[in-house]
Amino acid sequence: MAIIESTVAPGSEVFKSNRDGMLALIERMRMLEDRARIASAASSERFHKRGQLLPRERVALVLDPGTPFLELSTLAGYMFDTANAEKSVPGGGVIGGIGYVAGVRCMISANDSGIDAGALQPYGLDKTLRIQELALENKLPFVQLVESAGANLLRYRVEDFVRGGNIFRNLALMSAAGLPVVTVTHGSSTAGGAYQTGLSDYIVMVRGRTRAFLAGPPLLKAATGEIATEEELGGAEMHTSVSGLGDYLAEDDRDALRIARDIMAGLPWDRSGPGHDPATYHPPLHDPEELLGIMPMDHKRPVDMRQVIARIVDDSDFTEMSPNYGPATVVGHAKIVGQPIGIITNNGPLDPAGANKATHFIQACCQSRTPILYLNNTTGYIVGKAYEEAGMIKHGSKMIQAVTSASVPQITIYCGASFGAGNYGMCGRGFHPRFCFSWPNAKTAVMGGEQAAETMAIVAEAGAARKGIPVDRDKLDQMKGGITAVFNGQMDVFATSARMLDDGVIDPRDTRAVLAEVLAICRESEARQPQRMQFAVSRA
Repeated sequence: MAIIESTVAPGSEVFKSNRDGMLALIERMRMLEDRARIASAASSERFHKRGQLLPRERVALVLDPGTPFLELSTLAGYMFDTANAEKSVPGGGVIGGIGYVAGVRCMISANDSGIDAGALQPYGLDKTLRIQELALENKLPFVQLVESAGANLLRYRVEDFVRGGNIFRNLALMSAAGLPVVTVTHGSSTAGGAYQTGLSDYIVMVRGRTRAFLAGPPLLKAATGEIATEEELGGAEMHTSVSGLGDYLAEDDRDALRIARDIMAGLPWDRSGPGHDPATYHPPLHDPEELLGIMPMDHKRPVDMRQVIARIVDDSDFTEMSPNYGPATVVGHAKIVGQPIGIITNNGPLDPAGANKATHFIQACCQSRTPILYLNNTTGYIVGKAYEEAGMIKHGSKMIQAVTSASVPQITIYCGASFGAGNYGMCGRGFHPRFCFSWPNAKTAVMGGEQAAETMAIVAEAGAARKGIPVDRDKLDQMKGGITAVFNGQMDVFATSARMLDDGVIDPRDTRAVLAEVLAICRESEARQPQRMQFAVSRA
């Protein structure tokens, strides 16, 4: 192994400028996350008056105290491109993440019913489906804390209704895959959402608060003329004594969460718990705080990604493969909290040699069952006559095939630029990495805004020349400005993460801790053998 020496100069003006820019982006991210927490907490008086806990209080109580909780997609649904961006509340109306319940690592999903009574927010469906996908892929038990007013009829879209069926399909798939689904229905679980409760293996209901029915009193009266109270139609006592939908009757939210924890404690499941033996590894030799000043705010400026690697891997120790062949593509082996990992990153565009090297490395990692980490920092596959003649398309395609077919967990972090087909070759979100996170400075696009504008200008000029008409320079400049604005407005993380194109934005200083968690999740998943069935567990 080879220790990476630091070439970072924390006292330089460039470092200070990068650090200030990164801290400003982190502050913006935290402000948006706080906006969701504050919006939910504004309902605290109403919740506490009726004896209920706020959604985040529920999540905190169901989790084991003092253990890590990896919250996912906190910026989902942030309406960055509207006139009301300053009032937009991100999060999708769902609190989701991975944490420990009674010593068992679980996926947690909770309706944020402090906001619009838990009605589905923009991108809330996408966030829920992604949370379920991660639970299935990583073989995690699923704990859901339900209280939702259901679909937001003021924002009704038929495609959301149709795609929403995947939520219920996934619950059945989890149960059939041997992954327990434990549900606490704290409040309303209405209409189609009633199946969110019904498709669970273990159901806890709260006396006087749970409401689970296909049609509430107003719809029932409109449809059939029948008159019934909410408690008669779908209360906890009825469901735990008459219909048999509920398995456990709790007195209040705290009691319900205690029961949920007791259920998890009683299940035969691996309980390795958080943490790693500190004797098996050493932290990086270089200060992770310096990650704030390494990445430039301008993606056109070069950076040596080895300096990033040196601040996230054990002992800053990295064995690089073929450093002089396709040198702009950096590949090699390291460890993170004692767990072996292969790393692929970019110090420039991907060229034929770099693509070939990456393809070989991916296949070698699959042979040794070594997870792969992609640190995205590329403007894409290199272009030009010489590179086309050298087979750039052919070699880039081989790399994309290797990424697609890889048999080991792949984890992606957008650290800088992720442009063009380079996003594909570096296991962008469309290639289903096991986990995908972004740094606050990351940019994702088919190309840079100025490049897109200039490309379209050249096309327009060529079209005018073919027609033998003069070019209107004012219109051309206006078009270029519009294209640049469209591209630049969609490429930063406040646009991409809002659209659920990653699993969340992380502070660069937290990268090692996040990777330690997700690598442990992947390792446990590979070793775990749930009892698969041809059917999900049905209600009695």
